Amino acid sequence: MTHDGGPGIDPQQLWLSDGRPRRGRRPAFSREAITEAAVALADTEGLEAVSMRRVAARVGAGAMSLYSYAPDKETLLELMVDHVTGELPAPERTSGDWRAGLKAVAHLQRAHMLRHPWLPAALATHRTPGPRALAFLEHVLAILRPSGLDGAARLEVFAQLTAFVAGYVTHERAQAAAARSTERAAAEARYLAAMAADGRHPELAEALAAPARPVDADATFTRFLDRLVDGLDAV
Repeated sequence: MTHDGGPGIDPQQLWLSDGRPRRGRRPAFSREAITEAAVALADTEGLEAVSMRRVAARVGAGAMSLYSYAPDKETLLELMVDHVTGELPAPERTSGDWRAGLKAVAHLQRAHMLRHPWLPAALATHRTPGPRALAFLEHVLAILRPSGLDGAARLEVFAQLTAFVAGYVTHERAQAAAARSTERAAAEARYLAAMAADGRHPELAEALAAPARPVDADATFTRFLDRLVDGLDAV
């Protein structure tokens, strides 16, 4: 889903209108229904399965009739991202402890992206925050106010955090899929052991010799997140 060099999406037209056609008879469906159908399709079959034809079939419409609501798949993706962002609860402020607040936001985001596995990939091309995304952003910026960061830096921190969570969830799901293949996991373990024993990778050998941590996705995410957030400098 890339831009073709044209003007792209007009945010005002997309988000400040109700999305209903101005002419013709009253439609039997809405932009919200179309978006919900696209999200359901992506949740069950992946982002690649989302097409105007498949979404139209879900709402009982002709594919061409959808283009007055979402003129292209890029616009539909914007609608989908904002729609599911509305599921996120407003993060709570934690009595001025902005680091704790930011970590709570990250845990909300991770759970959300695990519910919608297509979301990390969609965020990579997402351009235009809609009203639900802006409402969530407003809460996060308020959490960050006690940090002493200026507005631009607070926006950067939110972007950094979201990118971290999206990357982690993508890696987490890939690792979980790989772990289901015990043969592959055993082959990878043998390979790393051989590389560590060749004398040319002493740092790797020392790392592999350390006691293994229990495999716990939640605990691993928390450790990574602590390192990221605790290392942020309020400048």
